[in-house]
Amino acid sequence: MSGAGNRESVFATRMTLSVMKGKLKGAEQGHSLLKRKSEALTKRFRDITKRIDDAKRKMGRVMQTAAFSLAEVSYATGGNISYQVQESVSSKGRFKVRARQENVSGVYLPQFEPVIDETINDFKMTGLGRGGQQVQRAREVYTKAVETLVDLASLQTAFVILDEVIKVTNRRVNAIEHVIIPRTENTIAYINSELDEIDREEFYRLKKVQENKQEGVAQEEAEDAARKSRKADADAAEAEALAESIAKAKAQVAQAETDDEIKTTKNPVLYEVSQVEKLEQRAEGGEQAVLQETEDDVIF
Repeated sequence: MSGAGNRESVFATRMTLSVMKGKLKGAEQGHSLLKRKSEALTKRFRDITKRIDDAKRKMGRVMQTAAFSLAEVSYATGGNISYQVQESVSSKGRFKVRARQENVSGVYLPQFEPVIDETINDFKMTGLGRGGQQVQRAREVYTKAVETLVDLASLQTAFVILDEVIKVTNRRVNAIEHVIIPRTENTIAYINSELDEIDREEFYRLKKVQENKQEGVAQEEAEDAARKSRKADADAAEAEALAESIAKAKAQVAQAETDDEIKTTKNPVLYEVSQVEKLEQRAEGGEQAVLQETEDDVIF
């Protein structure tokens, strides 16, 4: 169980292996998608940063021009015209801001657009006595300044949102790349090693079972051979004992014949008769004697 902190705590089964492979594939696909999303957002972020810089530079120039225009109006009219401007303001606004959303790689960025209603003229009576041209120029310059402020506000809002989203996306990319994928790969390697070990154990078990079967067959064959050997020895001993008994019987028969010959030699007539009978018996029973010897050999 070494290195358990770098992998998930799972059981080493083939089902778990397939699940972890699917998880690894999903993590790799998610990493690829988040990586491309981060690249797209970063590209848009850099573009917005450049536009913000340009908008701020433009804003500085516009506000400088607006300040000079206001000074010209004050010099031309000879006093403060703020009360005239306040009296000329109508209930309907000439300058409006329209908001919409822009989708950038799944991130909705607010976009502000200035809308000017040309039918409304709040300064038609302002500067009628004198300084009317300077008032109109100041109105145009400040209108342009407000438009620049609206664009800058839209860019600043998108900048803040993109900055936060890019940080979150990069954290997710790093987590998948440096934590989830390595941990899943370590888990897959652990499951593969455990399955290989199980396969080796199963192979060893089957091999031992086969060896035990072979040993059992060999033992049975050895026992059969031993039984056959003992049976052969018993048959040989029985045949030997039978041969000994036959030999003893023949010896006894021969001894009896010898005793009969000794008895007949004492009477010459009986001896001659017995010799003649023996010759006849030998002549007639020669073939029987041969058959008898063959049977004796078979018995032995």
